[in-house]
Amino acid sequence: MAHIVFYEKPGCGGNARQKIMLTEAGHTLDVRNLLAEPWTAERLLGYFGSLPVPRWFNMAAPRVKSGEVQPAHLGADEALALMLHEPLLIRRPLMSVTQADGCTSYMVGFETDAVAAWVGLRPAASEGPRSLEGCAAAHPSATCHSDKA
Repeated sequence: MAHIVFYEKPGCGGNARQKIMLTEAGHTLDVRNLLAEPWTAERLLGYFGSLPVPRWFNMAAPRVKSGEVQPAHLGADEALALMLHEPLLIRRPLMSVTQADGCTSYMVGFETDAVAAWVGLRPAASEGPRSLEGCAAAHPSATCHSDKA
């Protein structure tokens, strides 16, 4: 089983369901506050992988829902600047797992099929809702970056 660093918005019901699903599958979690983390653009990009910029965003964030922030009209640099200033805009959860070989893989969002393929879930969980994100439709990204020099 995997040890997953799990960035959440504290008190989020969707994140609570996701954590239960992961722990029931036997994974251990290092739960961290996504909103209090000192993010950098480089760190966030590791989670987003090759996803298009709009899929980086929490579509339920008030400024996105109101139309004030329009992810489809943003470039990567502008999107990252907004997220660094207002972490509530970051899609969640952000998750990472470091393998024994030093390779760290990253995922944004929680689509059950993708999470099951990434770290494994109990069969009943994989047959449940396709997305356990409390907000937007899920489009996960799992990428591997070696932490070895």
